[in-house]
Amino acid sequence: MPAAPGSAARSVLLDHHGAVEGDGPDAGVAAHYGDPLREQRLLSEGLAVVDQSHRGVVTVTGPDRLSWLHSITSQQLTGLGPRQSREALVLTPKGHVEHNLHLVDDGETTWITTEPGQAAPLVTWLDSMRFMLRVEVSDVTSDWAVLGEPSALESQPGEPLSWRDPWPDLVGDTAAYGPVDGHPAIGRAWREVLVPRPALAEAVADRDLAGSWASEALRVTAWRPRLGFETDHRTIAHEVDWLRTAVHLHKGCYRGQETVARVHNLGRPPRRLVFLHLDGSGHTLPERGAPVMAGDRQVGQLTSVARHYEDGPVGLALVKRNTPVDETLDVAGISASQVEVVAP
Repeated sequence: MPAAPGSAARSVLLDHHGAVEGDGPDAGVAAHYGDPLREQRLLSEGLAVVDQSHRGVVTVTGPDRLSWLHSITSQQLTGLGPRQSREALVLTPKGHVEHNLHLVDDGETTWITTEPGQAAPLVTWLDSMRFMLRVEVSDVTSDWAVLGEPSALESQPGEPLSWRDPWPDLVGDTAAYGPVDGHPAIGRAWREVLVPRPALAEAVADRDLAGSWASEALRVTAWRPRLGFETDHRTIAHEVDWLRTAVHLHKGCYRGQETVARVHNLGRPPRRLVFLHLDGSGHTLPERGAPVMAGDRQVGQLTSVARHYEDGPVGLALVKRNTPVDETLDVAGISASQVEVVAP
């Protein structure tokens, strides 16, 4: 059955030898190609590429595009030069995270990649905010695909346009809710390359492929939040340390800005992200969404889980702010020690 307009089709790279399709949000691309731990090692060494063609792709054109996006998102976007990348959030009126935008401008068009399935609702919301401005918004997911690769370089003229992930750097006038100098993702290299969907197989050519299990394991150990994983309907950016790359603290007013400023200046987030080392003596991993227990009381929820090629079973969880940082937690009967991501 053909894909619906604006949606991502089943990836042609699933025809690659050994490919096993992912599930849930990562359905449509490979979870692995037969050896996920080897794929992780190749990816960490900069020697593999990840099929992320299930991500949504949105374009915004018109002379007002950057000033308009600046006015309705959390990031400073005016003055963004060609091939420069930014990360921005769309917040609800109460400051909860609704959309995560990976933006790069080519001088004429702003390209945005989104989580799978989020392009259409993002376009609907953007269209509702256009008013009389000279902008046009399009969902081009059916025409363009995303490849993830371990590179820290912005794309150069003559190369395919790429979004470079700024994590964990502090971007602009912002703040960190976790460590700066000692962050485990310092030096991390990652970017998303935009390629025409019909040319996806050609763009990969003979490069080694890594699946979503590999890229997710490296994301988890980098403490990198992901929309729909580390977020729910009440998440604010402070809880997952998302201010550092996606929020400018002294730009003009935008939807949800009052909550960002109030919590930063006067309060503390009600929950905090933690990294978990899970007991690896068993053969199974807990399910994402499993309750996190401290003794007989639930203090949070497992948001991501992976098996890292060096660290073993690991995860991210959102827990109540007052959960003692040195307390051993329990996730679906599996013991878990915490590493503080967001300071209580």
